[in-house]
Amino acid sequence: MTEQVDEAKLEALAGKVIGDVAGAMSLFMAYIGDQAGVYDIMDGAGALTVDELAAKTGINAKYLSQWLGSNAAACYVTHHADEDRFSLSEEQALVFAREGQPACMQGFFQSVVSQYETQAKAVETFKSGKGRPWGDHSECCFCGTDRFFRPGYAANLIDNWIPALGGVEEKLKTGAKIADIACGHGSSTILMAQAYPNSTIVGIDFHEPSIEEARAKAKEAGVSNVEFQVARAQDFEGSDFDFACIFDALHDMGDPVGAASHIRKALSPDGTFMLVEPLAGDSMSENLHPLGQIFYAFSTTICTPTSVAQEVGLGLGAQAGQKRLTEVLNQAGFSNVSRATETPTNMVLEVTG
Repeated sequence: MTEQVDEAKLEALAGKVIGDVAGAMSLFMAYIGDQAGVYDIMDGAGALTVDELAAKTGINAKYLSQWLGSNAAACYVTHHADEDRFSLSEEQALVFAREGQPACMQGFFQSVVSQYETQAKAVETFKSGKGRPWGDHSECCFCGTDRFFRPGYAANLIDNWIPALGGVEEKLKTGAKIADIACGHGSSTILMAQAYPNSTIVGIDFHEPSIEEARAKAKEAGVSNVEFQVARAQDFEGSDFDFACIFDALHDMGDPVGAASHIRKALSPDGTFMLVEPLAGDSMSENLHPLGQIFYAFSTTICTPTSVAQEVGLGLGAQAGQKRLTEVLNQAGFSNVSRATETPTNMVLEVTG
């Protein structure tokens, strides 16, 4: 028997969906503005007419007019109706134009766009239940992921996360051996190399193109106390590391227990493992909010398929929560797991023993 439709609930749901569609298109417009350099040119330029902005950017004024309309409706740019001009406020500039600032969201937008770029493969993977290797995603995904996480690491890793760990900061300042596992493009590796010149940092990742990019970025940054190796977390080379870390990647691994077990063996007896994972509660009901909505979505198309594509294929997902992560770490042989600190998007676990 068909339930009677609650018209008020239907109207509310349809209204929410309209808002979601508006948001999806606005993110795409933000990505276009970033890739075309429009936000950069608007930043600090004051209030401009469409024609003035067209002259500065070289972009067709007809296109700019429509783009600006969408951005103004989304409050991504400011429309001065009395003069029909457009500008970026300081807050808008920080979110849309200031590369490297913690508030800049362009890496986030790029990551979202990357998922639509390979949407047919995502649907195929979802329907088949088979894995999808990390390397099967578009280059836009790798660049967007690094670009999104880099400002957060720059803002927190050296100033907040490492100091929150017992005795680790002093070791790294004096000179220690560090393993940065699943380092991707090497942003975290380079940050530590710059902050702790007396230490040696080994960046490790199983995706060779990412390691090649990390080497290039380290060379560009002029750091000499780093080295990189292409290897999995469960069988990388090296021992007696004073400090090991994984950023937003343990849940992507097929065998996180095996990875954590290998890390434990590679640490010195008094070494520390810092695990940074997406902030999450221990049950789905605790994660049913906008941030959880985003993490579950990326986990559907990236994290879980990447894990399933590997041996064991545990599929922790991006919202595993501290309780489940602790179980994994305990199975790997670690006896002490505690939350050292957190941000609005991440939890930082201190793992020893």
